[in-house]
Amino acid sequence: MCGELSLKTNNTDEVDVTMDQSWPVRVVVAENDIRKITFHKKPNTLEELISELKERLNQQYDFMLHYADPEFNNAFCNLTDITELSDRPTLKIVSLENVFVTLSAASPSSSASSLSSALTQSSTGSSDTIILPRTEETSPLTSRDPWPSTFEVPYFSVNIEYRLRQGNLIYMRDGTRMSVSRDMKHDILQKLAEEMYKFSAYPQDEHFTTVAAALIAKHPCLAEPGSTTGCYGWKNSLKFKMGNLRSKLRRCGIADLTVNSNKRTQQNPEGEPPGKSLKRPRRSETNFLPDFPQGQDASTLECSRQLLENEMKKRCPNAVQVNQLMNQTFSLRRKEIVEEQPSVKRMLERWPALFRIQQVFAEFTRVTS
Repeated sequence: MCGELSLKTNNTDEVDVTMDQSWPVRVVVAENDIRKITFHKKPNTLEELISELKERLNQQYDFMLHYADPEFNNAFCNLTDITELSDRPTLKIVSLENVFVTLSAASPSSSASSLSSALTQSSTGSSDTIILPRTEETSPLTSRDPWPSTFEVPYFSVNIEYRLRQGNLIYMRDGTRMSVSRDMKHDILQKLAEEMYKFSAYPQDEHFTTVAAALIAKHPCLAEPGSTTGCYGWKNSLKFKMGNLRSKLRRCGIADLTVNSNKRTQQNPEGEPPGKSLKRPRRSETNFLPDFPQGQDASTLECSRQLLENEMKKRCPNAVQVNQLMNQTFSLRRKEIVEEQPSVKRMLERWPALFRIQQVFAEFTRVTS
């Protein structure tokens, strides 16, 4: 009898120990999908935790984890060591399929080292992801930003800014508009055209209207008498100045501008026939045919393409590495598509990653923004 009582007591203690080892976790899968998952015991490593979560949540993609850090008011931080987690932690799943690393935005001196460090972390299974910031050395000729919701009028040269400030004071005092000299108007239009080119080589009519209205709003002394909007003449002058800027850049060999000037004319007898169908980058494509990144050429980008092709031959390609190489070789790929117009079979052989659904969306984003 005593032996049975002792046995029951031991079994109860074992059950209590087992219950004490359970580990509840709050997992944020998506904005509207927050779940509670209870582990029998706390995993020993971060890899075991990710593997168990992938199986519990039936996730087919790779992801990294963020955790709510109580030292920073429960703000999310990258999880690199499982010992950082408390007894009842809150985790957030971040899909690696949506992490895009733009190496072309990095400076030429740091692009190679950034690529090697990113690939090293990917090969060792680290959850950290390098996001390279856009530097001031990045040329607007390489890639452009989407058109802003509010156009900011740039600062002009020192003498023009001084003259505009004096003109605005006189306009506010007695309503006298400023008489703009020819050289001053040339400098203002040139600066505005260069600022517009950062967003689009072929601005639409509403873009010119927005820029002209922003100029008058910032410098009301430039308003035109007799005009309902006060900026109709500035708008027309901007159109001509933008055309002159495109002509100058086209003669310099800018790719996305020269592609529109290959028609056969008397000045260009070796160009394409006038009736040849050619897609024009005049709609929503901000990066229709970008030039190669600074410090790179076709040979270096071809080496990166071969690395990408070899990675896609693996059974489970590394998603982060594929995104890195696809971003880096974007200009080479666009050059092939626009100028050579290869067949789908040829593209599938050279760019197999482009036919994955994640990269289809990513490529659309690269072209349009």
